[in-house]
Amino acid sequence: MSVAAYSDIAKKPNDLLTRDFFHLSPASLDVKTKADNGVTFTARGKSSPKDGSISGALEAKYSDKSGIALTQSWSTSNAIDTKFELPPLIPNLTSNIATTFIPSSGSTSAKLALTYKQPLFQSNAVVDLLKGPTFTTNFSFGKAGVITGGEISYDVPVGRVTNYAAGLGYGAGNFAVALTAVNKLSIISAAYYTKATPAVEIAAKATLDTKSTSQVNVELGAKYTIDATTSTKVKISNTGLVSLGYLQTIHPGVKLGLGAAVDTQRLSEPAHKLGFSFSFEA
Repeated sequence: MSVAAYSDIAKKPNDLLTRDFFHLSPASLDVKTKADNGVTFTARGKSSPKDGSISGALEAKYSDKSGIALTQSWSTSNAIDTKFELPPLIPNLTSNIATTFIPSSGSTSAKLALTYKQPLFQSNAVVDLLKGPTFTTNFSFGKAGVITGGEISYDVPVGRVTNYAAGLGYGAGNFAVALTAVNKLSIISAAYYTKATPAVEIAAKATLDTKSTSQVNVELGAKYTIDATTSTKVKISNTGLVSLGYLQTIHPGVKLGLGAAVDTQRLSEPAHKLGFSFSFEA
């Protein structure tokens, strides 16, 4: 088993504070089915909180035993995405090529992604083949619960570094902490996670943008697992925004999510949000 990727250094607190809150879209639907020939079809749709417009995508994925996989999707914005996953070129090295084509404008993009894993080391690289080219690479090292890593973006034609970031984390059992600095180390975050009891999880995160403000933004969240099929979440920020989430598996493969966000600083204004999510997999 490899060490976690750089992007997952703060995964546990970030997941608790961001996932399964369903107020960001008034309604969303996700349906996933698998045909007898092994092709997986996924249909996704959601409504916009601004004007109620519907956006969505239809996706099909086929994979074989050799490790080759092809995924294609077509969205309501008329973008055709294709992802071709290759079997390992050498041991521990995986790769894929992802393209996007917009027929209405003729715009095309293509990116090559590489991932290399070892028990104590992992590295990921993405090369934008048509823009620049530019590439972004990250790496992580880990041992005895400690993980550290960094990320750098480089513009080849210009010949300069365009972005960089770093992170440090520690996890042991039901406890995890992480310190990250992104956007040229200008946005600094400290995050904490613990599983206080088998049913209660708690996370907190403090973020400081050194370029735009001297105020530290703080989020505190908790998750309560009612039973094997039902959980609830609550998150409070220093700006007065309270977010609530409820997730229930009402049948194997069928999930219902409900969410709400209340701006306690503007209780008399129409600043609050409600949303629900329905997902089906068969």
